[in-house]
Amino acid sequence: MYSTAFLDIPPLAGAAGAVTLPGSKSISNRVLLLSALCSGTTEIHDLLDSDDTRVMLAALRQLGCGVQVQGTSVSVTGLGGQLTKSEPIEFFMGNAGTAMRPLTAALAMLGGDFILKGVARMHERPIGDLVDALRELGCRIDYLGNEGFPPLHIGQPDLKLDAPIPVRGDVSSQFLTALLMALPLASQERSITIEVVGELISKPYIEITLNLLQRYGIQVERQGWQRFVIPAGSRYQSPGTIHVEADASSASYFIALGAIAQGAGIRVQGVGADSIQGDIRFVDAAQLMGAKVTSGPNWLNIERGSWPLKGIELDCNHIPDAAMTLAVMALYADGPTTLRNIASWRVKETDRIAAMAIESRKLGARVEEGPDWITIHPLPAGQWKAASIHTYDDHRVAMCFSLAAFNPDEISVRIEDPKCVAKTFPDYFEALFGLATVQPGAIPVICIDGPTASGKGTLASRVAERLGYHYLDSGALYRVTAYAALQAGLSLEPQHEGAIAKLATTLPVRFAGEQVLLSGVDVTDAIRSEEGGMNASKVSTLAAVRTALVALQHSFARLPGLLADGRDMGTVIFAQAPLKVFLTASAAQRAERRYKQLISKGFSAKLDSLRADLEARDARDMSRNVAPLKPAQDALQLDNSHLSIEQSVDQVLNWWQSKAQTAPFALHAHRRPGTPT
Repeated sequence: MYSTAFLDIPPLAGAAGAVTLPGSKSISNRVLLLSALCSGTTEIHDLLDSDDTRVMLAALRQLGCGVQVQGTSVSVTGLGGQLTKSEPIEFFMGNAGTAMRPLTAALAMLGGDFILKGVARMHERPIGDLVDALRELGCRIDYLGNEGFPPLHIGQPDLKLDAPIPVRGDVSSQFLTALLMALPLASQERSITIEVVGELISKPYIEITLNLLQRYGIQVERQGWQRFVIPAGSRYQSPGTIHVEADASSASYFIALGAIAQGAGIRVQGVGADSIQGDIRFVDAAQLMGAKVTSGPNWLNIERGSWPLKGIELDCNHIPDAAMTLAVMALYADGPTTLRNIASWRVKETDRIAAMAIESRKLGARVEEGPDWITIHPLPAGQWKAASIHTYDDHRVAMCFSLAAFNPDEISVRIEDPKCVAKTFPDYFEALFGLATVQPGAIPVICIDGPTASGKGTLASRVAERLGYHYLDSGALYRVTAYAALQAGLSLEPQHEGAIAKLATTLPVRFAGEQVLLSGVDVTDAIRSEEGGMNASKVSTLAAVRTALVALQHSFARLPGLLADGRDMGTVIFAQAPLKVFLTASAAQRAERRYKQLISKGFSAKLDSLRADLEARDARDMSRNVAPLKPAQDALQLDNSHLSIEQSVDQVLNWWQSKAQTAPFALHAHRRPGTPT
């Protein structure tokens, strides 16, 4: 998952391949709470691992449920409808509406001394209609802040079940879902009726709730969409084992991807034609816009059909979450697209109608909006604008606008706060980048070159972390090659040049920050010694080894970008990189840093000897025949002799940001014809 402040997505050319989706958030949190209300243990498989489900799991543990987590499998030992704890409990619900609303109703029925609060946005999301309905039942709920909004205090109820319970249906279906899941706790002696006031929105989410209640032994009698009766004697029964199907709302981004991007098509695994989720009907909307979709019981296959896509007008009450994806697809259409009956967008993680309008306008689109509708006009080639997309701590805004990177004007798209996707799909961007393709050489690369002990590795890894880019430590690559060669019984002399080069072509090396892994084994300390540095210098003089490692180094250039450090990254390996930095520091400063580093690790060292060794190595590196150490002609020089690492990182990021502002089309380097990809 990307935890950076922002993520720059370079222009994407196409997409193809298969993606397996995480479990449905709506199903996951419903199943967790229902399992907690049962007696016995329920084994849940394929549960979504996200911020929202972690909030619910934490709440269940606080209540005294037995919870065991192993990957995406979770076992929940329930309460049997009775609380086992009597002390006050304070719950932090984050911004998880699928946890906050049903848990409020369940706790209000069970009774106790509870406080439920969340992030600032949760305290702006209305809950008054649910609270009003629960108070009609005799539940005791007090507002601790603004009337009608969390945080809440819940006390002991004095239940009154002699009349139908009214609840508004035109604000959020989660209010009705919360009541449907909580009221079986009080229906042992008499039936309970819920009456929906006004039109019920998001009906497919109620269908999910009813389907799952049936799996847990509750047979709700539905009279149209206005009356729901929970029969007397209803009692939760664990299904024993239950599987969570993949999230149909998350599928919408990859359905849209297949409709927009050139390529051999996208296959979505984990959800298909037999889904119980209403958002699977997004497939119908995508087909109206021109997508070619085939499906089976647990899969979808999507290809680009009509192009440009077709502008549509659609009532989206049945797909409220997935409909957001249509708003971005509309940018690629042949005419305006109007999405209606989406009032619920206004009370989600953010005001989604306003958010989609504001961010689409940043890209250059013309947008109109109303209380429950939005119209998006398409963006033809030549009219797209570079934009930094504000995501409002809303996962769906972030995922939707990532699709704007397929624009015809080859403009990068910045997604602010990309980690917000953790709410439902923590690995969304990794999944997208695993399918997307770019034009040859179009992946952004930043090179940081410099002499030994200049601090380029630390600087490069920190910049890579801030940008969310991959990291290549080419110096470590030579150290690992020397280490692997010695492990294989090869000397580092010229007579073994061919054998070492052959070994280097398939070197299974990976960099995780400043950690170096060879075949998954941490070899960082083994190669960072002074001996390791000398061995690296030896193999770097072998021309065949350098040639063998060129393709390996190019392979590190993957979406969304690469930070490469070494001695010839900007002059030889990535000569067309848009930003090259040559990092310098005096030999005295470098020797002092190396001295402190060695002493801190328990090694003995002499400052004078270290300085002499560095000066000799500098002379050797600058005078060698193959790729001598020197700044690239267009490199920016950074003397960090008296700079902290934070100051150096900020300087490189400022240079990069300056390039993004002055040349938003050119943050990628088209590779010269004939060079490796």
